[in-house]
Amino acid sequence: MNAPSLPAPTRDIEKAILGIWKLETRQDVDSAGQRRIDPGLGPDPLGVVCFAPGYFAAQFMKRDRSGGQSTAAAAPALNNSSAVGGYDAYFGTYKLDAEAGTLATVLEGSISPGNIGAKFIRHVRVSGSALTIQLATTAPDGAPITRTLVFTRLM
Repeated sequence: MNAPSLPAPTRDIEKAILGIWKLETRQDVDSAGQRRIDPGLGPDPLGVVCFAPGYFAAQFMKRDRSGGQSTAAAAPALNNSSAVGGYDAYFGTYKLDAEAGTLATVLEGSISPGNIGAKFIRHVRVSGSALTIQLATTAPDGAPITRTLVFTRLM
């Protein structure tokens, strides 16, 4: 399994990204094409991301948090936030580079204090009612992975 390739950058991404989006799929793939499961959020987390002009908020949760999750933050990954107890939530500002099809975020608030002030870069595309966000990050063991998140528009 290889990480999905992204289409050309979205025209009018500044308008297309606005709204509330529900997570449908989240997949991590390593350089060998093998799917990796994030132990902090599991294979199929719940999630929502909201975009207003210049501001965003995101929340992700492991589907089953009944297993006595640790409340400690997961080890930080390259270009990514840290979940706490199977939950990750943060908000802040963003800027889009329409030509490159990238989204640059700065976290103003987060469930994990270590994330505050962090800057992250993601590739972003909107096609119809689907939002795809893709980023290079690392697995808990430090292996490079490509994470692809696909959302559907709620509003």
